[in-house]
Amino acid sequence: MKIFAVLGDPVAHSISPLLHNKALLDLGINAAYVRFCLKNGSEIISKFKELKLSGANVTLPHKEWALRLSDEASSTAKAIGSANTLVLKNDKIHAYNTDALGFFKSISDFGKISSALLIGAGGTAKAISYILNQNGIRVEILNRSDEKLADFRQNFECFSWQNFTPKGYDLVINSTSAGLKDELLPAPLEILLPVLKQSKFAFDVIYGKKTPFLNLSKDCNLASKDGLGMLIFQAVLAFNLFFNEQFSQADIEKSMRSVI
Repeated sequence: MKIFAVLGDPVAHSISPLLHNKALLDLGINAAYVRFCLKNGSEIISKFKELKLSGANVTLPHKEWALRLSDEASSTAKAIGSANTLVLKNDKIHAYNTDALGFFKSISDFGKISSALLIGAGGTAKAISYILNQNGIRVEILNRSDEKLADFRQNFECFSWQNFTPKGYDLVINSTSAGLKDELLPAPLEILLPVLKQSKFAFDVIYGKKTPFLNLSKDCNLASKDGLGMLIFQAVLAFNLFFNEQFSQADIEKSMRSVI
């Protein structure tokens, strides 16, 4: 039996096992999908091997470690600078990124988007900024401090909380973990509130709870979404990578959505 897992910290909230196990069952595959809380990202490959995994999804905060320590990486994962999917092939661990396309599919019904403010500068932000840029959308990055913005400055206009002047955007995205295990906003209220009041849409990568960011967006009358759609779409793509593109994406998605 093949074993797959989601690796990250935290993972207790993750519904990835529910999605993947339902697809495995419906498609008649003898395999199982589990959670594993990994505190130290530098151990991601050693833990992958110790657990005898055939594949894994990688969540916060280990996506950059997944890319750095894998044996091989897709061109998309390299361009983004992070990986959310690991697959064992011929005794080598290959890294991929399905977050980018999963995110873009999930915002398709927002309609025309020309500008976006992306809050955060981690692995998920790299995937989102990459796919938005690839589709001709002007992206600005806002992060607590300047340190992590170095990876973005070549392609994007970047700001820390100290030098940002609030304005409106078509889309405002929280790519941080603020609100996942706490009631924090991803940026100070005095920054977020004027931004959201002048913007159209809001997206939070967190799913399964109404975060303070989404609540504030609703108060400002923005159409908003949590990260559930992104999770499903990236999961469908990752599942097919686990099995070498053997299955119909439509069939996998139908199966996964049946348990939501």
